[in-house]
Amino acid sequence: MERVVAAAIQFEARPMMVEENLKIAKSLISRCKEATGAQLIVLPESFTTGFTPIGGVEALWEAVSTIPGYLSDIAAGWAKEFDTYICFPTYERGGSFPAVYNSAALVGPEGLLGVYRKTHPFPTERLEAGGWTTPGSEPFSVVTRIGRIGIVICYDGDFPELARVTALEGAEIICRPSAFLRTFDHWELTNRARAYDNHVYWIATNLIGSDASGANFFGSSMIVHPSGMKIAQAGGCEEYIYAELDGDPIKKIIPGSNRDQIFDHIQDRNVASYRGILTEGKSPFEPARRIPFRRR
Repeated sequence: MERVVAAAIQFEARPMMVEENLKIAKSLISRCKEATGAQLIVLPESFTTGFTPIGGVEALWEAVSTIPGYLSDIAAGWAKEFDTYICFPTYERGGSFPAVYNSAALVGPEGLLGVYRKTHPFPTERLEAGGWTTPGSEPFSVVTRIGRIGIVICYDGDFPELARVTALEGAEIICRPSAFLRTFDHWELTNRARAYDNHVYWIATNLIGSDASGANFFGSSMIVHPSGMKIAQAGGCEEYIYAELDGDPIKKIIPGSNRDQIFDHIQDRNVASYRGILTEGKSPFEPARRIPFRRR
């Protein structure tokens, strides 16, 4: 991986106002690129419509497009115009109704590079819970001229297995676009842990402002070094953050230290000890309500 500047942009998504949200995103990308020269820019989860759709899955189906399609074509145009890679999250119309994926396209100056479909929708987001999202089933990473970039989306970041398989594919940078509504402690913990678990750069961006459900997002986007140390941190307002990512980041135990790092969490795994890791199960403690995950 070469030395690159990466950025995370956070703003309030106007519920179901796709064209307005596109205008806001493009304006912020333009400002961010001009000020920082960012070669990778990550936008928040579901920014084109907001997280909770007004009108349910029917209205969401009509509001978004397939990928490739109208929205990813706009994203690819931005990437070419600003000469940058963009992680462009949007709901995506599936092959037939009511399949709508919570997706993120990766685009670059060369066009659409691929799409990740959220594999762990939040329980209330799932169709079987009265929500609107159909889960994807594949991890994602792709080689670009600035390095191999992976994507997970929001609740995905709670699952170490997904980040690990993305890292095993060779991802050096993992983007986590989010519409995160729990606590800052949960947000920071999972972001820093997944970066440190896998020695990857972790770019986590979150919405701000109000959701159509009445909840409020707290922003706090962050960029985390492969040591688990934060190297950029946003507040709760509309803003962008950025950081320079060193292309050879784990020679030292933490950035700025003279202490050599002599471990590698990927290589040092004792895989023989992981018997049963891919079996289904549940917590020994009971949540207030269970919404079983239904695979399609």
